[in-house]
Amino acid sequence: MVALLSWPPVQWLSFRPLGGNTRIATMKPGLLLHIEGAAVLLAAGFFYHQLHASWLWFAVLFLTPDLFILGYLTNKRAGAAVYNLGHTYTVPLLLLSVLWLFWQASYVWISLIWLAHLGFDRMLGYGLKYETAFKDTHFQRV
Repeated sequence: MVALLSWPPVQWLSFRPLGGNTRIATMKPGLLLHIEGAAVLLAAGFFYHQLHASWLWFAVLFLTPDLFILGYLTNKRAGAAVYNLGHTYTVPLLLLSVLWLFWQASYVWISLIWLAHLGFDRMLGYGLKYETAFKDTHFQRV
């Protein structure tokens, strides 16, 4: 019964004093990154559904961004640079913008699959890589 009355009720919330007896709840940054990833995955899936695009293509191409791992065949530094290029939100968002601006909206589904993959990676805790080793990600340093 004591455990049920403990405060804070969940581990991902922490409370810090504001001054006096006032306290404010804050979330841990790592959890926010997981939530952000889930939101990107859901949004990309929603917009993909709105396009009435093929879910077969979605399934086939979903893991394609992981081909950027091939950069590690050269060395750790090049591998991290190539992997991160394919695993930031910047490139698929630029692709989405260019396709939209040049009236090529029929190919927007490609960037949505890419964004969904990145959101899925972040949701599971896979982040951008450091040059030190493949397992060293930005999630560990948040």
